[in-house]
Amino acid sequence: MSTKNWPHNGHGASDHGRDRDDLAGGRSSIDTHHHEPDEHTRLLPNRVDSTGIPYLSPDDPAVSPYNLWTVRLVRAVTVVLTFLTFIWWVLMLVSVFVTPPGLHARGSPFFAFSYTTVALITLITILMFFAVPSQPARVVSIVTAVLLLVDVVIMLAVQKTRHEELWVGVASVVWATLMAVWAVAADRTVQWGKTEEEERLTGRPETRRTLLEWVQVLLSSIMLTLVSIVVLLTTCTLTLRALDARVAPPGQRYWVDEDKYQIHLFCSGPKVDAHGNRTTTVLFEGGEDAVEHGLWQFAETAVKNGSIARYCFADRPGIAWSDAAPSPLSVSMASDVLSEALSRAGEEGPWVLASAGIGSLYSRVFSSRHGQEVRGLLMIDPLHEDLLGRVGAPGRGFRLWLQGVLSPCGLDRIPAAILRGRSSRDRIYGRSAYQTGGVIFAKLQESLVANSLTRRDVVSSRTIQYKTTPVVVVTSGLQMRKDSEWESKQRDLTHLTSNLEDWDIVDQAPHQVWRTLEGREMIEKRLMKLVRL
Repeated sequence: MSTKNWPHNGHGASDHGRDRDDLAGGRSSIDTHHHEPDEHTRLLPNRVDSTGIPYLSPDDPAVSPYNLWTVRLVRAVTVVLTFLTFIWWVLMLVSVFVTPPGLHARGSPFFAFSYTTVALITLITILMFFAVPSQPARVVSIVTAVLLLVDVVIMLAVQKTRHEELWVGVASVVWATLMAVWAVAADRTVQWGKTEEEERLTGRPETRRTLLEWVQVLLSSIMLTLVSIVVLLTTCTLTLRALDARVAPPGQRYWVDEDKYQIHLFCSGPKVDAHGNRTTTVLFEGGEDAVEHGLWQFAETAVKNGSIARYCFADRPGIAWSDAAPSPLSVSMASDVLSEALSRAGEEGPWVLASAGIGSLYSRVFSSRHGQEVRGLLMIDPLHEDLLGRVGAPGRGFRLWLQGVLSPCGLDRIPAAILRGRSSRDRIYGRSAYQTGGVIFAKLQESLVANSLTRRDVVSSRTIQYKTTPVVVVTSGLQMRKDSEWESKQRDLTHLTSNLEDWDIVDQAPHQVWRTLEGREMIEKRLMKLVRL
């Protein structure tokens, strides 16, 4: 509790009166009983005025920085800024699920959401402890503003981050920087107003604080320190993104969907064989991971072995070198942009589609729409549409959203880079790719529409699938033994067309069948058969 005493020095009230009379040239003491009532005498009965002293006690509620219109104006502006920031925060939150027109970020919406959250928490903290200025809070806010300014420089200086964040991300980090600066300015203004009013109403600025004020200072400092730590981690993650931008994609990136974003496409091998005929191209579709993480090496080996002559693969939106697409994104939408990218690259097929896991759904939709150009369909431990409920489970969706919100902090990415030596390629498409915001956002998009749009797309594709298309299914034996439903669903997919070539069960292979020697040999053998049909 406060131990403030009145008067401020060792003299009594009468001494104060005598001093003031001497300074005034012998004028008599002010008789306040003859004054008209003012806001202090009318509303604040605890004024120390028993002998006509014009000074107030430091504990008097009238001693407040709010007496100054400047302080009141600063608080009003802070309220307006908080309201505007909250509206932007809601828009950033909604854009994760349904992207409003013009608010698409090609990287992921999580960085813009993170910066907006930082700005909102900063402003809320200012308002909660507005009347209690704190030097530690100002110092922390200055540190936060400097870190955010570094983020602005990185985001604008690196072409890839500028391309991915667009104006949405840039505006969010600039706004967060301005709000950190405003926090310093507002707190300093309140400190000035508090000092001014204490000197005017009590005779000297008060240096002591009540217990409540100390608690408020502590809480504001803790909240702003946490914000500063988040910004520091975000700066480290943004730095990793800038370092990763140095790694060029192996293929080309093509604008799709009315030039909203780019899809990465890579092809290898001659388009025309020795007889002048178009080469049958194997079009790979990744499963839970990017094609570059395993299947790419398998494809290169198959070419060297002479099993296939040419192959292509495209990264789905948000995966590896492809930009993220606006939400929602269903399987048919992803198939459309793949067709557009292939068309812009001048790729016409004929195709043998090789897909894994959930990627088989994308290949099935693509096959149903390009039946004349598809020579065969090879599915590696494919996901059945009846099991999409697992992908679209609410709990999984919430975990992905939470993981995405935390992804700018790099809680797993930064330690992996420092302590485990993870490289840029690991983060782009390798074993650490699951930590990036783009991949998390892509998986969240899959989850959001799995039981609705995607299921409808896949069921519809089955009805228009060419029934003469050769089909090969390669199933994981371990997955079948682990999952009671898996075998029956794999068996159902062998009836996708009336032309089943083979159904192979690789007994000791995991879900990623190509990770075992037996699995790779089986897939390569079946691919060679389909290519030569």
